[in-house]
Amino acid sequence: MVQAASQYTDNPAQPKKISWSEFQNRYLTREDKYKYEWLNGIVEKTERAMNYTQLFILVNILNFFEELKIAGKVKGWLVSEPDSFFLENHRRPDIAYFTEAQIARMAHDENQVPQFVIEVISKNDKINKTQRKVQDYQRAGVQVIWQLLPELEQVNVYHGRNMTICKKEDICSAAPVLPDFAIAVSTIFQKPALPQSDEKE
Repeated sequence: MVQAASQYTDNPAQPKKISWSEFQNRYLTREDKYKYEWLNGIVEKTERAMNYTQLFILVNILNFFEELKIAGKVKGWLVSEPDSFFLENHRRPDIAYFTEAQIARMAHDENQVPQFVIEVISKNDKINKTQRKVQDYQRAGVQVIWQLLPELEQVNVYHGRNMTICKKEDICSAAPVLPDFAIAVSTIFQKPALPQSDEKE
């Protein structure tokens, strides 16, 4: 069912506020090409940043994390699009890091703010909207934020209020949250080799 456009914050008309329970019932379980977030009563609708041509980016990040985990250098989990509250705003980060203790608390219905968040920025994302997300995360206490820009093969790394632009062989670090999670930009955006036509899937 198509929803009234006035409910979305990117509509020039005055947006209509809805309750969290109404948002849960109408938007939280939707499965379409959009991501819905609840910003203190306002529904924000955005296209999912990571399409099928960019799944390799997620795989590269998760594989690197898994290698560190096997080596005993990291604990916890990287989770794709978890539901979390950042103060009064409900957000779904593209990727978020949670400790094992946080996962346990979430199992008992306790909201947990991840300390490390990764957002993939698409060509359709508006600069004001992406920076509002950064501000929401920072106000809620997120220590490290990565903004991935696939078209530029660039990563903007926020440590507190400081932002560093990383390209090519620059190392992106998730310290102090995950000191050993440090990966080159080229590795994040490294595409897998195209399989041969006669190669089995």
